[in-house]
Amino acid sequence: MRVEIWSDIVCPYCYMGKRIFEAALKKSSHASDIEVIWRSYQLDPTLASGEKIDFYQYMADMEGVSREEAIAEAKEVAAKAKKLGLIYNFDKVVMTNTFDAHRLIHLASKHKIAGLAEEKLHKAYFTDGLDVSDKNVLLNIGKEIGLDENEVLQLLNSDAVNEEVYNDIEEANSLNLYYVPFFLFNRKHIITGIVSEEDFLKVLNI
Repeated sequence: MRVEIWSDIVCPYCYMGKRIFEAALKKSSHASDIEVIWRSYQLDPTLASGEKIDFYQYMADMEGVSREEAIAEAKEVAAKAKKLGLIYNFDKVVMTNTFDAHRLIHLASKHKIAGLAEEKLHKAYFTDGLDVSDKNVLLNIGKEIGLDENEVLQLLNSDAVNEEVYNDIEEANSLNLYYVPFFLFNRKHIITGIVSEEDFLKVLNI
C-alpha cells in the first residue's frame, strides 16, 4: 500500500496527525508493505521569511476572533498535543514561509528519511521556536538527520527541487484539498484531519 500525506510544517494538526498515524502504522499487520510518501502543502504561501508576526494576532485575524480567543484556542490545541507526547510552545513560534523546509523534506525523501525530516522540522517550529525558513536552521536539521552538509547547502543556495514542491501543491489543488493533514491511501481512500489510531488501522489493514 502507498500512503501519501500532504502536510505543512506550521500546521499543529499535521504534527499530531503524524504521531497518531505512525502509532497506527506500527500496529498494522501490513506495516512492512506500506510505503509512506510525504507531500508538500503550504497553508499560507504569502508569508515572508524573517517577518515579525504575532502568532496569536495572526490566528485571530485568520479566524475572525479576538486575540484572547486565539490564545485560548492555542492552549486547547497544546493540551491535545501534550496527550500525544508533543510540546507546543505557541509563545515562541516564529511565523514564516515553509517553502525551503519543504524542499529539505524532498531532499530527505531521496535518502528515504523524509519522515524524520518532517519530525525534526515540526519540533523545531512548535517546540523550539526556531525559524524554519532560516538557512542555518535548515542546514543544522539536515545534518542532524544525516544528510550531507554540502548537499544541503547546494539545495538551499539553488532552485533545486522547487518543481517537486510546486507539483505537490498543484496536485493538492486538483484533489480539492483544503484541509491538512490529508492522507491518501492507494489513491482510493482518504482521511483528513485528526482521527484515532483505530480509524487509520481500518484503512491500513484493508
